[in-house]
Amino acid sequence: MNANKTKKIVVLATGGTIAGLAINATRPHEYASAQVSVENLLKNIHQNGIELLNEQVAQIDSKDMTFAIWQSLLGRVAFWLAQDDVQGVVITHGTDTLEETSFFLQTVLQPIKPLALTCAMLPANVPGSDGPSNLNDALSWVQQPDATGVSVVCANQVHAGQAVQKSHSQQRNPFTSQIGITYPQALRVPSVAQVLACQHWPRVDVVQNHTGADGRLVRSLMAHDAPQGWVVSGTGNGTLHHDLEAALLEAQKQGAHVLRASRCAQGGVQSRGADVLPHAGALTAVQARVALLLHLIAQQR
Repeated sequence: MNANKTKKIVVLATGGTIAGLAINATRPHEYASAQVSVENLLKNIHQNGIELLNEQVAQIDSKDMTFAIWQSLLGRVAFWLAQDDVQGVVITHGTDTLEETSFFLQTVLQPIKPLALTCAMLPANVPGSDGPSNLNDALSWVQQPDATGVSVVCANQVHAGQAVQKSHSQQRNPFTSQIGITYPQALRVPSVAQVLACQHWPRVDVVQNHTGADGRLVRSLMAHDAPQGWVVSGTGNGTLHHDLEAALLEAQKQGAHVLRASRCAQGGVQSRGADVLPHAGALTAVQARVALLLHLIAQQR
């Protein structure tokens, strides 16, 4: 990048609590997400020496994230990161599905330039809202000379985009970083072009192991509306009730892809000699689902 050019940072907004408004400022937990435009989010943001560009890619509560929005976001990020005079990109996003979006973007893009996702736990119009400080921190982070790849910037912490997990539903710092995240070697990663061209996303469902898990849900769906993939959130080291395991083995024989994860917050799944179903290592169930979706897209012709 030409040192004489003004640094450009692009802010892509998708909604979320950071753009939310409380009905009553004294009751911040009662609010509507995705009300404030990106222009208004940036109104009081001052970053000396840089030019801020912005786009409103979506305006949603992130619980309602869709594949179509992912594709739009991927396309805009890829476009802006390819510009020589753009130093980095910041995405404002709701916290609920942020870990899925960050894993998706890091896996598909694997960018050299920095891409930071940021968020808020308090809506924009309540005293002490954390959105402005998180946004300022994200803008500062993507200007750091050693910043690279996808990160999540929240509550004075920076998490690797492929390793972040929302682990608290209320506190200002809802995220933790997982340890030992590696992408399963058996799973392929599609190109950006393949993801953008995908018109019919595969269906991958998540089922959880628990006391009395009899596999009835798996068998019912395979009989009437068969998913192309299953991720099972297993107990402990990805262990499964024998009835659920039998149902998933039947699904595998019918052509469905199956991956085991652990419902434990940390530790993931380690291989054992007695394994009969593949596992996703340290990936959480939702990360494993994204990985399997991308693998199936990579296989499409």
